[in-house]
Amino acid sequence: MSFIQDFQRLTNSQRRTFLAAFLGWTMDALDFFLLIFCVKAIAGEFHTQPSAVLGAVFMTQAFRPVGALLFGMLADRYGRRPVLMVNILSFSVIELACAFAPSLTVLLILRALFGIAMGGEWGVGAALAFETLPKEGRGTFSGILQEGYAMGSILASAAFALFFHWIGWRGLFILGAAPALLVFYVQSHVEESPVWLEGARNRAARAAGSIAPALPSNLMAFLPTFLFLVVLMTAFMSFSHGTQDVYPTFLSVQAKLSPQTVGLIGVLYGFGSIAGGFVFGTLSEKWGRKRAIVTAALLTIPVIPLYAYGHSAITLGMGAVLMQFMVQGAWGVVPAYLTELSPAPVRATAPGLAYQLGGLVTSWNGKGQALAAERWGNYPAVLAITVIVVALTLAGLALLGREAKGQDMTAV
Repeated sequence: MSFIQDFQRLTNSQRRTFLAAFLGWTMDALDFFLLIFCVKAIAGEFHTQPSAVLGAVFMTQAFRPVGALLFGMLADRYGRRPVLMVNILSFSVIELACAFAPSLTVLLILRALFGIAMGGEWGVGAALAFETLPKEGRGTFSGILQEGYAMGSILASAAFALFFHWIGWRGLFILGAAPALLVFYVQSHVEESPVWLEGARNRAARAAGSIAPALPSNLMAFLPTFLFLVVLMTAFMSFSHGTQDVYPTFLSVQAKLSPQTVGLIGVLYGFGSIAGGFVFGTLSEKWGRKRAIVTAALLTIPVIPLYAYGHSAITLGMGAVLMQFMVQGAWGVVPAYLTELSPAPVRATAPGLAYQLGGLVTSWNGKGQALAAERWGNYPAVLAITVIVVALTLAGLALLGREAKGQDMTAV
């Protein structure tokens, strides 16, 4: 009920802004996950192993920090709203180009470019949302916003289950260009961040300066926090990608499930992800950000037998739903936690850059898991080991962090 009350308190402008940030991350994730579900088909067409195709995920992850820095600096300089529009249009056009890749090498290059576009969206969208929304209910809004990622996974799963048989992987990538239409919504319905506008007025006298954002006077004091956030996001990225990126391939190759069943399981664990983000995001308002993260991380370990060693589609599906409920439950706290810890002048750059640098460190994850599974012929062991190691690491790091729930983000 508290979420309904918090949502009702929002103005129409705040609701439209939140929806735009949510849909931007959803569409970005849709385009990312379409490749994840098509790994086997792409490998077949290009006559290679799934691990080679998962190199595309490596390229995307490796170049996301470039996008976070580039688009974040532009958003801190020129505003959240116009840069978000350019960002959405960029990843949509690149997704369309992927449909016409003549070789795996070209596809890898295009996915690197996609990584630049994908890397910018999260930080810019989160800054726009949390600088516009009130601090009441921030944890819940954070959980919902982050699960735009899960909604993108659901849409990719549904598209794979419904259309792959008819249009193949190339047709799915053409479908993945549809997010470009979101630009029209942002253009006509979304207003600029009031915090950025106030800051822009204060910086008007030096508007002709460098593209680099104005840095806070206490930058050196913020630097240790930023480095900690990079390490924390490395664990978070390993948590998410380590439980998701090779899972559809495991279901297809080792569990030998049909594309329709794999897609259905993907839809189900996507809804589990959304529920987890909402529940733990809301709990973080009462427990604090750290306790919510630690609890969700540790609860993934008892789910491993169902998730990795289930003997039927039903048990594997149950395990996947429970796993992603916990994984994305922890993730649901991230947007609020990172933005609360970041100063206003670099709020579009610092959270997104920390987020994507964590992705850079773990960019080898999907390809490494696939290579290990192919070498040992044992996807379940690889998945289980990943969950145990990363869950314990994430919980330990979260305990070391600083609590910043309720931080004022209206100050320029």
